Amino acid sequence: MAVRENSIAAYFARSADALGRAASDREFMTATQAIADAMTRALRAGGKVLIAGNGGSAADSQHIATELLSRFARERAPLPAIALTDPAVLTAIGNDYGFDHVFARQVRGLGVQGDVFLAISTSGRSPNVLAALKAAREAGLVTIGFTGTQGKALRDLCDLCLVAPSDETAVIQQIYMTAAHAVCAAVERDLASGA
Repeated sequence: MAVRENSIAAYFARSADALGRAASDREFMTATQAIADAMTRALRAGGKVLIAGNGGSAADSQHIATELLSRFARERAPLPAIALTDPAVLTAIGNDYGFDHVFARQVRGLGVQGDVFLAISTSGRSPNVLAALKAAREAGLVTIGFTGTQGKALRDLCDLCLVAPSDETAVIQQIYMTAAHAVCAAVERDLASGA
């Protein structure tokens, strides 16, 4: 029993350590605010936020889109946000064009200049996410990434990027979801106040 409890405690310690490092990293905090500002500008101008990722990052894409489209912490108008994770769309594009194109094709069909594309990849190497970032850049979207310390390929395609100080998938996800919640709160506040 003690070994199992120790492994749980160790996981919490790794998570808390990484979150603490992110919270005390000026560059990470500046990037988080810049991402909130970019989303606020796009939404205020009538744009939308497109979000994509694979696996757990697909679920996180849906989570973030929900916080924007429904509400995060306060009553307000719905904000246009779309998680590019519809199973019918993914399987149709994957079947017809290949899995590497499942997000890029949606970005080309739904995105317009001035929109935001948020790419989520803990490794920063997912081919379909990288292809979507390239498509977003070509279409004039603001490109934002959430990744971990190994995510150089993703970072190179982003206007703004949050790099979680970890290479452990679950810890990276915890950090960027904390950042995503902070971004959602800031966007709500700024749009409500007219800032």
